[in-house]
Amino acid sequence: MVYAVTSLTAEQATVAHLAHLVCEHWKIEALHHVRDATFADDASQLRTGNESRAMATWRNLAIGAFRTAGVENIAADLRRNARDPRRPLALLGLG
Repeated sequence: MVYAVTSLTAEQATVAHLAHLVCEHWKIEALHHVRDATFADDASQLRTGNESRAMATWRNLAIGAFRTAGVENIAADLRRNARDPRRPLALLGLG
């Protein structure tokens, strides 16, 4: 059983619509989990200016590229790519 708070009306809060909203929420949470667990995003010292936003964009780009390529273990593939500078370019279709 799941309890949730919403501002939707009873007519808007259909089971299908609520299920869609829950799935979308967990997609975002999964992205944040990967960013924190793999890239230590929460430990970043970048706090001012546009640096933190720029780094989040680069991290999201890397995660998206790995997922598009079908990578399941992003941390392992990051290590593999770090050992061979041609691999990240190949992953992006540039090498």
